[in-house]
Amino acid sequence: MMAVLLSLQRVVSCGAGWLPTLQSVRHGSKAVTRHRKAMHFERQKLMALTQYIPPKPAVPEKCIIPRKKPSEFQDSLLAKILSRRLEDVFRENKMIAVFQNSAVCDKDMLRLRHRLLKHNIRVKFFPNEVVRSTLSGSKYQNLLPLFTGHNLLVVSEEAKAKEMLSVVRSVPQVQLLGACIEDTLFSKQGVVNYSRLPSMTVIQGEVVGGLTLMTSQTCSLLQHNATHLVSLLQQYVQQQGDPSLEPTSEGQTELPPAQGTD
Repeated sequence: MMAVLLSLQRVVSCGAGWLPTLQSVRHGSKAVTRHRKAMHFERQKLMALTQYIPPKPAVPEKCIIPRKKPSEFQDSLLAKILSRRLEDVFRENKMIAVFQNSAVCDKDMLRLRHRLLKHNIRVKFFPNEVVRSTLSGSKYQNLLPLFTGHNLLVVSEEAKAKEMLSVVRSVPQVQLLGACIEDTLFSKQGVVNYSRLPSMTVIQGEVVGGLTLMTSQTCSLLQHNATHLVSLLQQYVQQQGDPSLEPTSEGQTELPPAQGTD
């Protein structure tokens, strides 16, 4: 504004003729002096050395926070089918043995299954989740502590513990943990002791023989008194008829010597 007033005063003092009512005045722009200056490299080093680094936890978070096990498998259709099959296995078989599978190869497993099948013994595989959900609350729930890791079931419609142990003994990667034989739980040593028992046919034969012997002894004891009485009466009658007849030490009469004829 001061520049405009000074120019108007000069024009009036010079005696110029016509004076315009409006006059455009150009204002010059100021130089920009606010650009950020680059940091010195010594200061950059100092800032890098003094930069704050937060400490890392001693234990990773994935180890502290427990993993959430998905429960989708328990509600799936496959789990229901396997649960029904497991119930059928426990209902239809008298012997159910639990074994620990320690990384046995496929070839040895195929040979084991073939040798067990000769004795009508089968091998079954079920996931531990299905076994826990099926056996929990049932009369077989005491078997649940045995299902840890990789397990397999050896089942049979008859109690053939001796044949099972003789076949499994050749595969050291498969170890017996326990069994349920005829609704009775056995430990590993209990199954071994059970396999040493004689078969049911032998036991039945021994029982029948013992009963027959007792019957024959009872019959002989009942007839002994009557037989002894009859022998005593016969001896008495003979002594009354012929006084020369004398009883011997064994309770029998001694006949007189025969007389010769001339």
